[in-house]
Amino acid sequence: MIQHPFVTEKATLMAEKDNVLQFIVDVNDTKPKVKREIESLFNVKVERINIMMTMKGKKKAIVSFSKPNTATELASRLGIF
Repeated sequence: MIQHPFVTEKATLMAEKDNVLQFIVDVNDTKPKVKREIESLFNVKVERINIMMTMKGKKKAIVSFSKPNTATELASRLGIF
């Protein structure tokens, strides 16, 4: 389950440069589950997902999109930009 977008200065630069968004997800989520949820919620095609644990013990999903500029478009819809 996606909890919220992870927004930092570095995450914003990655969205613009690498077509990537970051989300905080449930600790028990897997890559396929996060991919299905993002594709169904936002109606976009996910290319790749990396998952890591933050220093605060939360799980962060770094999501790459197939179509160019999808991350910036989605970020503006979510109110990040």
